Amino acid sequence: MTVGAVERALKMLETLSGEPEGVDLGALAERLDLPASATHRLLATLAERGFVTQDAASGAYALTLKLALLAFRNLDLRHLPDAGQIVLDGLARATGEYCRLAVVEGENLVWIARAQGATAGLRYEPPMGSEIVLHATATGKAWLASLPEDEALRIVCARGFQGRTGPNAVEGVDALRGHLDETRRRGFALAVEEGELGAVALATTFRASPDERAPVAGTLSVAGPTARMQPERHAAISEALRKAAAEMAEIWPLRRRQNPGQQVPALNGRALLQTGAQA
Repeated sequence: MTVGAVERALKMLETLSGEPEGVDLGALAERLDLPASATHRLLATLAERGFVTQDAASGAYALTLKLALLAFRNLDLRHLPDAGQIVLDGLARATGEYCRLAVVEGENLVWIARAQGATAGLRYEPPMGSEIVLHATATGKAWLASLPEDEALRIVCARGFQGRTGPNAVEGVDALRGHLDETRRRGFALAVEEGELGAVALATTFRASPDERAPVAGTLSVAGPTARMQPERHAAISEALRKAAAEMAEIWPLRRRQNPGQQVPALNGRALLQTGAQA
């Protein structure tokens, strides 16, 4: 398969990922700007490999759960959710809001775990499959602020100030530079209706170990509706984030046992607490 064919296949998977009811052949070919014949050949290959299925009644094509299976298998082998869920659950209980864990993947961030702390009233719970818009989310700004400024601006400018955002999203390099400066001074990132209308989020980074020289491994965030996430709560939430980040740095190295040649068993929450207390 040529590089071009691989790129088209990946683009097709990305397009279908946002269509739970599926897409018919003609509409898919139009979106991908491909001839119907080429689109059908790609679909046939993906279907043969188990990534795509066709509805017998409507004829629409949709993704199977194979991609999700592969993603969960990869996460399980790396023990990322195991290492973070116990801390994330504690953060959700402490704040009573929706909390998420994201990890650094190259020049991007990827959600890997969540915990819902709201037990009554309005619940904010966005999908985990959404892309993290770096310049318009507390999660993105927390990570960008941990990088050298030139590197942070290069990453954002390479993507452009685009993506699904709220009414207060940052526009332009100068505005972003100001937000990142403020994030560093404050010690946490804040996004008020930047990533989404009606939502406020706070976020901070955590390192791969308690050593301050260790690289940033990911972010922790707390988000909720503007009605609850008022400024008077920000100090308490930011303190909860700070404590959770310190706990995460202690636990994070445990996602892989330092035992060469042996398979790493998954750690459950109780084991993490016990091992972390001894570290």
